[in-house]
Amino acid sequence: MPNNGIAASSALRAADDLARRVNENQDRLKRELASHYDYIVCGSGSSGSVVARRLADNPDVSVLLLEAGGSDADAAVTEPGIWFANLGSERDWQFVAEPNPHVNGRSLPLSMGKVLGGGSSINVMIWARGHKTDWEYFASEADDAAWNYESVLDIYNRIEDWAGEPNPRRGVGGPVFVQPASGAHPLAGAMLGAAASCGISTFADHNGRMMEGPGGAALANVRIRDGKRLSIFRSYVYPAMAQPNLTVLCHATVNRILFDGNRATGVEVDFEGQILAISPRKETILSLGAINTPKVLMQSGIGPAKHLAEHGIPLVRDLPGVGQNFQDHIMVAGLVWEAGEEIVPRNNLGEATFFWTSEPDLPEPDIQAFIVEIPITTPEASAKFNPTANCWSILPGLTRPKSRGHITLTGPNPSDPVRIEANALSHPDDLKALVRGVRISREIGNAAALSRFAQREVMPGAMGAADLEDFVRSTASTVWHQSCTAKMGTDAMSVVDAKLKVYGIEGLRIADASIMPRVTTGNTMAPCVIIGERMAEILAAEM
Repeated sequence: MPNNGIAASSALRAADDLARRVNENQDRLKRELASHYDYIVCGSGSSGSVVARRLADNPDVSVLLLEAGGSDADAAVTEPGIWFANLGSERDWQFVAEPNPHVNGRSLPLSMGKVLGGGSSINVMIWARGHKTDWEYFASEADDAAWNYESVLDIYNRIEDWAGEPNPRRGVGGPVFVQPASGAHPLAGAMLGAAASCGISTFADHNGRMMEGPGGAALANVRIRDGKRLSIFRSYVYPAMAQPNLTVLCHATVNRILFDGNRATGVEVDFEGQILAISPRKETILSLGAINTPKVLMQSGIGPAKHLAEHGIPLVRDLPGVGQNFQDHIMVAGLVWEAGEEIVPRNNLGEATFFWTSEPDLPEPDIQAFIVEIPITTPEASAKFNPTANCWSILPGLTRPKSRGHITLTGPNPSDPVRIEANALSHPDDLKALVRGVRISREIGNAAALSRFAQREVMPGAMGAADLEDFVRSTASTVWHQSCTAKMGTDAMSVVDAKLKVYGIEGLRIADASIMPRVTTGNTMAPCVIIGERMAEILAAEM
Protein backbone atom coordinates (compact mmCIF):
# COMPACT_ATOMS: atom_id res chain seq x y z
CA MET A 1 0.00 0.00 0.00
CA PRO A 2 1.38 3.48 -0.80
CA ASN A 3 2.45 5.60 2.16
CA ASN A 4 -0.28 8.14 1.43
CA GLY A 5 -2.87 5.40 2.01
CA ILE A 6 -1.37 4.61 5.40
CA ALA A 7 -1.32 8.31 6.28
CA ALA A 8 -4.97 8.71 5.26
CA SER A 9 -5.98 5.73 7.39
CA SER A 10 -4.08 7.13 10.35
CA ALA A 11 -5.70 10.55 9.91
CA LEU A 12 -9.15 8.95 9.79
CA ARG A 13 -8.50 7.08 13.03
CA ALA A 14 -7.29 10.28 14.68
CA ALA A 15 -10.42 12.14 13.51
CA ASP A 16 -12.67 9.40 14.83
CA ASP A 17 -10.86 9.45 18.17
CA LEU A 18 -11.20 13.24 18.44
CA ALA A 19 -14.90 13.03 17.60
CA ARG A 20 -15.43 10.46 20.34
CA ARG A 21 -13.57 12.54 22.93
CA VAL A 22 -15.40 15.72 21.88
CA ASN A 23 -18.81 14.08 22.17
CA GLU A 24 -18.07 12.52 25.54
CA ASN A 25 -16.63 15.74 26.95
CA GLN A 26 -19.37 18.02 25.68
CA ASP A 27 -22.09 15.63 26.89
CA ARG A 28 -20.53 15.74 30.35
CA LEU A 29 -20.13 19.53 30.34
CA LYS A 30 -23.76 19.94 29.29
CA ARG A 31 -24.94 17.70 32.14
CA GLU A 32 -22.78 19.65 34.59
CA LEU A 33 -23.67 23.08 33.24
CA ALA A 34 -22.38 25.74 35.64
CA SER A 35 -23.91 29.05 36.68
CA HIS A 36 -20.59 30.90 36.26
CA TYR A 37 -17.79 30.85 33.71
CA ASP A 38 -14.81 33.16 33.35
CA TYR A 39 -15.96 34.31 29.92
CA ILE A 40 -19.23 33.95 28.06
CA VAL A 41 -19.01 34.25 24.27
CA CYS A 42 -22.38 34.73 22.61
CA GLY A 43 -22.35 33.45 19.02
CA SER A 44 -20.13 30.87 17.29
CA GLY A 45 -19.62 32.71 13.99
CA SER A 46 -16.40 33.90 12.41
CA SER A 47 -15.52 36.23 15.30
CA GLY A 48 -17.03 34.36 18.25
CA SER A 49 -15.34 31.08 17.36
CA VAL A 50 -11.95 32.80 17.31
CA VAL A 51 -12.50 34.52 20.67
CA ALA A 52 -13.70 31.32 22.33
CA ARG A 53 -10.75 29.26 21.08
CA ARG A 54 -8.11 31.83 21.96
CA LEU A 55 -9.52 32.21 25.49
CA ALA A 56 -9.71 28.43 25.93
CA ASP A 57 -6.04 28.10 24.98
CA ASN A 58 -5.41 29.19 28.59
CA PRO A 59 -6.19 26.07 30.66
CA ASP A 60 -6.89 28.23 33.72
CA VAL A 61 -9.77 30.03 31.98
CA SER A 62 -13.29 28.58 31.64
CA VAL A 63 -15.23 29.54 28.52
CA LEU A 64 -18.90 29.13 27.61
CA LEU A 65 -19.74 29.46 23.90
CA LEU A 66 -23.45 29.91 23.14
CA GLU A 67 -25.01 29.22 19.74
CA ALA A 68 -28.70 29.69 18.94
CA GLY A 69 -28.54 27.24 16.03
CA GLY A 70 -27.79 23.57 15.88
CA SER A 71 -25.12 21.21 14.62
CA ASP A 72 -23.07 21.86 11.49
CA ALA A 73 -23.05 18.15 10.62
CA ASP A 74 -25.01 18.45 7.39
CA ALA A 75 -24.05 17.95 3.74
CA ALA A 76 -25.31 21.45 2.91
CA VAL A 77 -22.56 22.74 5.20
CA THR A 78 -19.73 20.41 4.30
CA GLU A 79 -20.25 20.19 0.52
CA PRO A 80 -19.09 23.45 -1.13
CA GLY A 81 -21.15 23.04 -4.29
CA ILE A 82 -24.52 23.13 -2.51
CA TRP A 83 -23.95 26.06 -0.14
CA PHE A 84 -27.13 27.72 -1.44
CA ALA A 85 -29.20 24.89 0.11
CA ASN A 86 -28.61 26.55 3.48
CA LEU A 87 -30.46 29.71 2.47
CA GLY A 88 -33.94 29.67 3.94
CA SER A 89 -33.19 26.49 5.91
CA GLU A 90 -33.09 25.95 9.68
CA ARG A 91 -29.44 27.08 9.49
CA ASP A 92 -30.53 30.56 8.41
CA TRP A 93 -32.06 33.27 10.61
CA GLN A 94 -34.19 34.15 7.56
CA PHE A 95 -34.22 37.88 8.18
CA VAL A 96 -36.03 40.00 5.60
CA ALA A 97 -35.62 43.73 5.05
CA GLU A 98 -38.60 46.06 4.82
CA PRO A 99 -40.00 46.84 1.34
CA ASN A 100 -37.69 49.34 -0.31
CA PRO A 101 -38.74 51.76 -3.08
CA HIS A 102 -35.13 51.98 -4.28
CA VAL A 103 -35.23 48.31 -5.33
CA ASN A 104 -38.67 48.60 -6.91
CA GLY A 105 -40.55 47.92 -3.69
CA ARG A 106 -38.99 44.54 -3.06
CA SER A 107 -38.12 43.08 0.38
CA LEU A 108 -34.60 41.66 0.21
CA PRO A 109 -33.93 38.45 2.19
CA LEU A 110 -30.95 38.89 4.51
CA SER A 111 -29.66 35.43 5.30
CA MET A 112 -27.38 34.95 8.33
CA GLY A 113 -25.96 31.75 9.77
CA LYS A 114 -27.88 30.10 12.62
CA VAL A 115 -25.65 27.07 13.11
CA LEU A 116 -22.31 26.20 14.65
CA GLY A 117 -19.90 28.36 12.67
CA GLY A 118 -22.47 31.03 11.88
CA GLY A 119 -21.92 32.58 8.46
CA SER A 120 -18.72 30.59 7.90
CA SER A 121 -20.86 27.44 7.74
CA ILE A 122 -23.31 28.69 5.11
CA ASN A 123 -21.37 31.28 3.11
CA VAL A 124 -19.58 30.99 -0.23
CA MET A 125 -16.23 30.25 1.48
CA ILE A 126 -14.39 33.28 0.07
CA TRP A 127 -11.38 34.52 2.06
CA ALA A 128 -11.01 38.26 1.35
CA ARG A 129 -8.69 40.24 3.62
CA GLY A 130 -10.17 43.64 2.86
CA HIS A 131 -8.41 46.53 1.16
CA LYS A 132 -5.45 48.34 2.70
CA THR A 133 -7.53 51.51 2.95
CA ASP A 134 -10.24 49.70 4.93
CA TRP A 135 -7.87 48.97 7.78
CA GLU A 136 -6.31 52.42 7.69
CA TYR A 137 -9.86 53.78 8.03
CA PHE A 138 -10.56 51.47 10.98
CA ALA A 139 -7.41 52.71 12.72
CA SER A 140 -8.32 56.33 12.05
CA GLU A 141 -11.88 55.92 13.36
CA ALA A 142 -10.70 54.02 16.45
CA ASP A 143 -7.72 56.31 16.99
CA ASP A 144 -5.61 53.19 17.50
CA ALA A 145 -2.78 52.00 15.25
CA ALA A 146 -3.40 48.39 16.35
CA TRP A 147 -6.19 48.33 13.74
CA ASN A 148 -4.09 49.61 10.82
CA TYR A 149 -3.08 47.63 7.75
CA GLU A 150 0.43 46.78 8.93
CA SER A 151 -0.88 45.46 12.24
CA VAL A 152 -3.62 43.45 10.58
CA LEU A 153 -1.16 41.95 8.07
CA ASP A 154 0.84 40.61 11.01
CA ILE A 155 -2.27 38.82 12.25
CA TYR A 156 -3.15 37.46 8.82
CA ASN A 157 0.37 36.14 8.32
CA ARG A 158 0.24 34.44 11.73
CA ILE A 159 -3.13 32.72 11.29
CA GLU A 160 -3.09 31.73 7.62
CA ASP A 161 -1.95 28.45 6.13
CA TRP A 162 -1.56 29.61 2.53
CA ALA A 163 -1.45 26.87 -0.11
CA GLY A 164 -1.00 29.05 -3.19
CA GLU A 165 2.18 30.27 -4.84
CA PRO A 166 4.80 31.27 -2.21
CA ASN A 167 4.20 34.88 -1.28
CA PRO A 168 5.88 36.97 1.44
CA ARG A 169 2.50 38.58 2.09
CA ARG A 170 0.93 35.23 3.01
CA GLY A 171 1.43 33.16 6.15
CA VAL A 172 1.94 29.40 6.39
CA GLY A 173 1.22 27.01 9.25
CA GLY A 174 -1.67 28.79 10.96
CA PRO A 175 -5.18 27.43 11.64
CA VAL A 176 -6.79 29.03 8.56
CA PHE A 177 -6.12 26.96 5.44
CA VAL A 178 -6.59 29.10 2.31
CA GLN A 179 -5.89 28.44 -1.33
CA PRO A 180 -6.88 29.75 -4.76
CA ALA A 181 -9.76 27.74 -6.17
CA SER A 182 -8.25 24.33 -6.90
CA GLY A 183 -8.82 22.72 -10.29
CA ALA A 184 -10.93 25.68 -11.35
CA HIS A 185 -13.36 25.37 -14.24
CA PRO A 186 -12.00 26.69 -17.56
CA LEU A 187 -14.78 29.28 -17.41
CA ALA A 188 -12.98 30.93 -14.49
CA GLY A 189 -9.71 31.11 -16.40
CA ALA A 190 -11.50 32.51 -19.41
CA MET A 191 -12.98 35.26 -17.24
CA LEU A 192 -9.48 36.27 -16.15
CA GLY A 193 -8.45 36.47 -19.80
CA ALA A 194 -11.53 38.53 -20.61
CA ALA A 195 -10.82 40.89 -17.73
CA ALA A 196 -7.24 41.36 -18.92
CA SER A 197 -8.48 42.18 -22.42
CA CYS A 198 -10.63 44.91 -20.86
CA GLY A 199 -7.65 46.50 -19.09
CA ILE A 200 -7.98 44.85 -15.67
CA SER A 201 -4.70 43.51 -14.30
CA THR A 202 -4.62 39.82 -13.33
CA PHE A 203 -2.91 38.39 -10.25
CA ALA A 204 -2.03 34.98 -8.82
CA ASP A 205 -3.57 35.99 -5.49
CA HIS A 206 -6.75 37.99 -4.97
CA ASN A 207 -5.43 39.25 -1.64
CA GLY A 208 -1.96 40.65 -1.00
CA ARG A 209 -0.71 43.22 -3.50
CA MET A 210 -3.95 43.18 -5.49
CA MET A 211 -5.77 44.72 -2.51
CA GLU A 212 -3.33 47.57 -2.00
CA GLY A 213 -4.23 49.49 -5.17
CA PRO A 214 -7.09 49.84 -7.67
CA GLY A 215 -7.76 46.09 -7.73
CA GLY A 216 -7.46 43.38 -10.36
CA ALA A 217 -8.72 39.93 -11.29
CA ALA A 218 -7.75 36.54 -9.88
CA LEU A 219 -8.95 33.12 -8.90
CA ALA A 220 -10.75 33.56 -5.59
CA ASN A 221 -9.15 32.56 -2.30
CA VAL A 222 -11.38 29.86 -0.83
CA ARG A 223 -11.63 27.91 2.40
CA ILE A 224 -12.04 24.51 0.77
CA ARG A 225 -9.73 21.55 1.33
CA ASP A 226 -10.01 18.11 -0.24
CA GLY A 227 -13.40 19.11 -1.61
CA LYS A 228 -14.89 20.06 1.78
CA ARG A 229 -15.81 23.38 3.42
CA LEU A 230 -13.59 24.61 6.23
CA SER A 231 -15.68 26.74 8.59
CA ILE A 232 -14.05 28.97 11.18
CA PHE A 233 -15.76 26.94 13.90
CA ARG A 234 -14.20 23.73 12.60
CA SER A 235 -10.76 25.33 12.27
CA TYR A 236 -10.73 27.05 15.67
CA VAL A 237 -13.24 25.63 18.16
CA TYR A 238 -13.78 21.99 17.27
CA PRO A 239 -10.15 20.87 17.85
CA ALA A 240 -10.40 22.24 21.43
CA MET A 241 -13.80 20.80 22.33
CA ALA A 242 -12.29 17.82 24.17
CA GLN A 243 -10.82 20.26 26.70
CA PRO A 244 -12.56 20.53 30.10
CA ASN A 245 -12.47 24.35 30.07
CA LEU A 246 -14.55 24.90 26.88
CA THR A 247 -18.31 24.32 26.93
CA VAL A 248 -20.22 24.70 23.65
CA LEU A 249 -24.02 24.86 23.82
CA CYS A 250 -26.25 24.62 20.75
CA HIS A 251 -29.88 25.74 20.74
CA ALA A 252 -28.96 28.41 23.28
CA THR A 253 -30.49 31.78 22.35
CA VAL A 254 -29.31 34.87 24.20
CA ASN A 255 -32.40 36.87 25.18
CA ARG A 256 -30.77 39.78 26.98
CA ILE A 257 -27.83 40.99 29.03
CA LEU A 258 -28.30 41.24 32.80
CA PHE A 259 -26.95 44.25 34.71
CA ASP A 260 -26.09 45.54 38.13
CA GLY A 261 -25.97 49.28 37.54
CA ASN A 262 -23.67 49.81 34.56
CA ARG A 263 -21.96 46.45 34.87
CA ALA A 264 -22.99 43.44 32.76
CA THR A 265 -23.40 40.59 35.24
CA GLY A 266 -24.69 37.81 33.03
CA VAL A 267 -26.91 36.66 30.19
CA GLU A 268 -30.45 35.37 30.08
CA VAL A 269 -30.42 32.33 27.80
CA ASP A 270 -33.23 30.27 26.33
CA PHE A 271 -31.58 26.85 26.31
CA GLU A 272 -33.69 24.04 24.91
CA GLY A 273 -36.83 25.68 26.25
CA GLN A 274 -35.43 26.55 29.68
CA ILE A 275 -34.66 30.13 30.71
CA LEU A 276 -31.27 30.26 32.41
CA ALA A 277 -29.21 33.06 33.93
CA ILE A 278 -25.48 32.47 33.51
CA SER A 279 -22.81 34.86 34.73
CA PRO A 280 -19.21 35.60 33.75
CA ARG A 281 -16.52 36.03 36.38
CA LYS A 282 -14.74 38.34 33.97
CA GLU A 283 -16.56 39.46 30.78
CA THR A 284 -19.32 38.79 28.27
CA ILE A 285 -18.55 39.08 24.56
CA LEU A 286 -21.37 39.58 22.06
CA SER A 287 -20.65 38.00 18.66
CA LEU A 288 -24.22 37.67 17.45
CA GLY A 289 -23.84 39.47 14.13
CA ALA A 290 -24.91 42.85 12.84
CA ILE A 291 -28.63 42.18 13.30
CA ASN A 292 -28.85 40.22 16.55
CA THR A 293 -26.13 42.13 18.40
CA PRO A 294 -27.99 45.47 18.27
CA LYS A 295 -31.27 43.64 18.93
CA VAL A 296 -29.96 42.10 22.16
CA LEU A 297 -28.32 45.38 23.19
CA MET A 298 -31.57 47.31 22.76
CA GLN A 299 -33.71 44.69 24.47
CA SER A 300 -31.24 44.83 27.35
CA GLY A 301 -31.56 48.62 27.72
CA ILE A 302 -28.57 49.80 25.66
CA GLY A 303 -29.44 51.95 22.67
CA PRO A 304 -31.29 55.12 21.63
CA ALA A 305 -33.14 56.27 24.76
CA LYS A 306 -36.24 57.50 22.94
CA HIS A 307 -36.64 54.27 20.98
CA LEU A 308 -36.26 52.11 24.08
CA ALA A 309 -38.82 54.24 25.92
CA GLU A 310 -41.31 53.63 23.08
CA HIS A 311 -41.18 49.94 23.96
CA GLY A 312 -41.11 50.35 27.73
CA ILE A 313 -37.55 49.06 28.06
CA PRO A 314 -35.71 50.44 31.14
CA LEU A 315 -32.68 52.45 30.04
CA VAL A 316 -29.26 51.20 31.07
CA ARG A 317 -27.20 53.35 28.69
CA ASP A 318 -28.24 55.85 26.04
CA LEU A 319 -26.17 54.94 22.97
CA PRO A 320 -27.86 56.43 19.89
CA GLY A 321 -25.61 54.55 17.46
CA VAL A 322 -26.94 51.09 18.35
CA GLY A 323 -28.72 49.72 15.29
CA GLN A 324 -27.69 52.65 13.09
CA ASN A 325 -25.14 52.78 10.23
CA PHE A 326 -26.38 49.47 8.74
CA GLN A 327 -24.35 48.59 5.64
CA ASP A 328 -24.32 45.71 3.18
CA HIS A 329 -22.80 44.88 -0.17
CA ILE A 330 -25.41 44.92 -2.92
CA MET A 331 -24.95 43.00 -6.16
CA VAL A 332 -26.85 42.78 -9.43
CA ALA A 333 -28.18 39.22 -9.76
CA GLY A 334 -29.03 39.30 -13.41
CA LEU A 335 -26.12 39.18 -15.87
CA VAL A 336 -26.54 35.78 -17.50
CA TRP A 337 -25.07 34.05 -20.57
CA GLU A 338 -26.14 30.78 -22.13
CA ALA A 339 -23.24 28.39 -22.64
CA GLY A 340 -22.59 26.52 -25.84
CA GLU A 341 -21.58 23.47 -23.81
CA GLU A 342 -22.58 21.93 -20.50
CA ILE A 343 -21.16 23.73 -17.46
CA VAL A 344 -20.44 21.39 -14.54
CA PRO A 345 -19.75 23.65 -11.54
CA ARG A 346 -16.69 23.15 -9.36
CA ASN A 347 -15.63 24.20 -5.86
CA ASN A 348 -18.04 26.89 -4.56
CA LEU A 349 -19.41 27.69 -8.07
CA GLY A 350 -17.75 31.13 -7.97
CA GLU A 351 -14.06 30.57 -8.60
CA ALA A 352 -12.91 33.87 -10.12
CA THR A 353 -13.41 37.46 -9.11
CA PHE A 354 -12.37 40.96 -10.02
CA PHE A 355 -12.20 44.18 -8.03
CA TRP A 356 -12.14 47.38 -10.06
CA THR A 357 -12.98 51.06 -10.07
CA SER A 358 -16.19 52.18 -11.72
CA GLU A 359 -14.49 55.51 -12.48
CA PRO A 360 -10.83 55.91 -13.46
CA ASP A 361 -9.94 58.50 -10.80
CA LEU A 362 -10.92 56.34 -7.81
CA PRO A 363 -7.92 55.25 -5.68
CA GLU A 364 -9.42 51.90 -4.64
CA PRO A 365 -12.00 49.50 -6.07
CA ASP A 366 -15.68 50.27 -5.57
CA ILE A 367 -16.89 47.28 -7.62
CA GLN A 368 -16.39 43.56 -7.09
CA ALA A 369 -17.79 40.86 -9.37
CA PHE A 370 -17.78 37.07 -9.40
CA ILE A 371 -18.25 34.73 -12.30
CA VAL A 372 -20.66 32.01 -11.18
CA GLU A 373 -21.10 28.69 -12.92
CA ILE A 374 -24.91 28.63 -12.62
CA PRO A 375 -27.60 31.18 -13.56
CA ILE A 376 -28.35 33.47 -10.61
CA THR A 377 -31.06 36.10 -10.78
CA THR A 378 -34.18 37.36 -9.04
CA PRO A 379 -37.61 35.75 -9.53
CA GLU A 380 -38.86 38.87 -11.31
CA ALA A 381 -36.00 38.89 -13.83
CA SER A 382 -36.14 35.14 -14.30
CA ALA A 383 -39.83 35.33 -15.24
CA LYS A 384 -39.05 38.02 -17.81
CA PHE A 385 -35.89 36.60 -19.42
CA ASN A 386 -36.34 32.83 -18.87
CA PRO A 387 -32.70 31.74 -18.50
CA THR A 388 -32.09 28.02 -19.07
CA ALA A 389 -30.26 25.74 -16.64
CA ASN A 390 -27.20 25.69 -18.90
CA CYS A 391 -26.17 29.26 -18.11
CA TRP A 392 -23.59 31.12 -16.08
CA SER A 393 -23.55 34.55 -14.47
CA ILE A 394 -21.43 37.54 -13.62
CA LEU A 395 -22.51 39.25 -10.41
CA PRO A 396 -21.21 42.82 -10.05
CA GLY A 397 -21.56 44.38 -6.62
CA LEU A 398 -20.73 47.49 -4.62
CA THR A 399 -17.76 47.34 -2.26
CA ARG A 400 -18.14 50.90 -0.92
CA PRO A 401 -21.90 51.49 -0.51
CA LYS A 402 -22.92 54.98 0.57
CA SER A 403 -26.46 53.92 1.48
CA ARG A 404 -27.16 53.54 5.19
CA GLY A 405 -29.92 51.66 6.93
CA HIS A 406 -30.97 51.00 10.50
CA ILE A 407 -32.34 48.30 12.77
CA THR A 408 -35.07 48.91 15.34
CA LEU A 409 -37.22 46.86 17.67
CA THR A 410 -40.87 46.05 17.17
CA GLY A 411 -41.43 45.16 20.82
CA PRO A 412 -39.71 44.59 24.17
CA ASN A 413 -39.70 40.78 24.13
CA PRO A 414 -36.98 38.49 22.76
CA SER A 415 -39.55 36.88 20.48
CA ASP A 416 -40.47 40.24 18.92
CA PRO A 417 -38.77 40.50 15.50
CA VAL A 418 -36.47 43.32 14.55
CA ARG A 419 -37.39 45.81 11.83
CA ILE A 420 -34.64 46.12 9.22
CA GLU A 421 -34.66 49.21 7.04
CA ALA A 422 -31.73 48.20 4.83
CA ASN A 423 -32.23 51.16 2.43
CA ALA A 424 -30.22 49.49 -0.33
CA LEU A 425 -29.48 51.91 -3.23
CA SER A 426 -31.04 54.82 -1.32
CA HIS A 427 -27.95 56.92 -2.04
CA PRO A 428 -27.97 57.94 -5.73
CA ASP A 429 -24.22 57.35 -6.09
CA ASP A 430 -24.73 53.65 -5.35
CA LEU A 431 -27.09 53.24 -8.27
CA LYS A 432 -24.71 55.08 -10.58
CA ALA A 433 -21.74 52.93 -9.51
CA LEU A 434 -23.71 49.72 -9.86
CA VAL A 435 -24.88 50.68 -13.36
CA ARG A 436 -21.26 51.29 -14.30
CA GLY A 437 -20.39 47.92 -12.77
CA VAL A 438 -22.98 46.24 -14.98
CA ARG A 439 -21.48 47.87 -18.07
CA ILE A 440 -17.96 46.72 -17.13
CA SER A 441 -19.23 43.21 -16.43
CA ARG A 442 -21.10 43.01 -19.74
CA GLU A 443 -17.96 44.08 -21.57
CA ILE A 444 -16.06 41.27 -19.87
CA GLY A 445 -18.82 38.70 -20.40
CA ASN A 446 -18.99 39.49 -24.11
CA ALA A 447 -15.20 39.57 -24.61
CA ALA A 448 -13.55 37.16 -27.03
CA ALA A 449 -11.85 35.20 -24.26
CA LEU A 450 -15.28 34.03 -23.04
CA SER A 451 -16.82 33.41 -26.45
CA ARG A 452 -16.37 29.65 -26.14
CA PHE A 453 -18.82 29.72 -23.23
CA ALA A 454 -21.14 32.46 -24.45
CA GLN A 455 -23.59 31.21 -27.06
CA ARG A 456 -25.74 34.24 -26.30
CA GLU A 457 -26.24 36.92 -23.68
CA VAL A 458 -29.54 36.07 -22.03
CA MET A 459 -29.82 39.18 -19.86
CA PRO A 460 -29.81 42.11 -19.67
CA GLY A 461 -28.60 42.79 -23.22
CA ALA A 462 -28.23 46.32 -24.57
CA MET A 463 -30.47 48.79 -22.78
CA GLY A 464 -30.98 52.53 -22.61
CA ALA A 465 -30.02 54.39 -19.45
CA ALA A 466 -33.48 54.44 -17.89
CA ASP A 467 -34.17 50.78 -18.61
CA LEU A 468 -30.77 49.77 -17.27
CA GLU A 469 -31.36 51.65 -14.01
CA ASP A 470 -34.71 49.90 -13.65
CA PHE A 471 -33.03 46.56 -14.37
CA VAL A 472 -30.47 47.20 -11.63
CA ARG A 473 -33.20 48.08 -9.13
CA SER A 474 -35.19 44.95 -10.03
CA THR A 475 -32.19 42.61 -9.73
CA ALA A 476 -30.38 44.22 -6.78
CA SER A 477 -29.67 41.57 -4.15
CA THR A 478 -27.76 41.30 -0.92
CA VAL A 479 -24.35 39.66 -0.69
CA TRP A 480 -25.13 38.80 2.95
CA HIS A 481 -22.45 41.09 4.39
CA GLN A 482 -24.60 42.89 6.96
CA SER A 483 -22.40 45.03 9.18
CA CYS A 484 -21.62 48.28 11.02
CA THR A 485 -24.62 48.51 13.43
CA ALA A 486 -22.55 48.91 16.62
CA LYS A 487 -19.58 50.69 15.16
CA MET A 488 -16.16 51.21 16.66
CA GLY A 489 -15.08 54.82 16.93
CA THR A 490 -14.84 57.94 19.01
CA ASP A 491 -17.81 60.02 17.84
CA ALA A 492 -21.28 60.29 19.38
CA MET A 493 -22.66 57.48 17.21
CA SER A 494 -19.96 54.99 18.17
CA VAL A 495 -20.94 52.01 20.32
CA VAL A 496 -17.55 50.49 21.17
CA ASP A 497 -14.07 51.89 21.64
CA ALA A 498 -10.82 50.63 20.13
CA LYS A 499 -10.71 47.81 22.69
CA LEU A 500 -14.26 46.82 21.71
CA LYS A 501 -15.73 47.84 25.08
CA VAL A 502 -19.31 49.04 24.97
CA TYR A 503 -19.23 52.70 25.97
CA GLY A 504 -20.37 53.31 29.54
CA ILE A 505 -20.73 49.60 30.36
CA GLU A 506 -18.35 47.41 32.34
CA GLY A 507 -17.78 43.77 31.49
CA LEU A 508 -19.34 43.85 28.01
CA ARG A 509 -17.60 43.86 24.65
CA ILE A 510 -18.59 43.22 21.05
CA ALA A 511 -16.64 41.23 18.46
CA ASP A 512 -18.40 40.76 15.13
CA ALA A 513 -19.15 42.62 11.89
CA SER A 514 -21.34 45.11 13.73
CA ILE A 515 -18.24 46.94 15.05
CA MET A 516 -16.96 47.78 11.56
CA PRO A 517 -17.00 51.56 10.99
CA ARG A 518 -17.66 50.74 7.33
CA VAL A 519 -18.05 47.44 5.53
CA THR A 520 -14.77 46.08 4.22
CA THR A 521 -13.92 45.67 0.55
CA GLY A 522 -14.94 42.14 -0.39
CA ASN A 523 -16.38 39.24 1.56
CA THR A 524 -16.44 39.77 5.32
CA MET A 525 -15.45 36.39 6.83
CA ALA A 526 -11.73 37.13 6.99
CA PRO A 527 -12.13 40.61 8.56
CA CYS A 528 -14.45 39.03 11.15
CA VAL A 529 -11.69 36.58 12.03
CA ILE A 530 -9.36 39.56 12.47
CA ILE A 531 -11.91 41.19 14.78
CA GLY A 532 -11.99 37.98 16.83
CA GLU A 533 -8.19 37.80 16.95
CA ARG A 534 -7.95 41.45 18.03
CA MET A 535 -10.53 40.80 20.76
CA ALA A 536 -8.51 37.83 22.00
CA GLU A 537 -5.28 39.86 21.99
CA ILE A 538 -6.93 42.64 23.98
CA LEU A 539 -8.37 40.26 26.58
CA ALA A 540 -5.08 38.36 26.92
CA ALA A 541 -3.22 41.61 27.55
CA GLU A 542 -5.66 42.51 30.34
CA MET A 543 -5.59 39.14 32.15
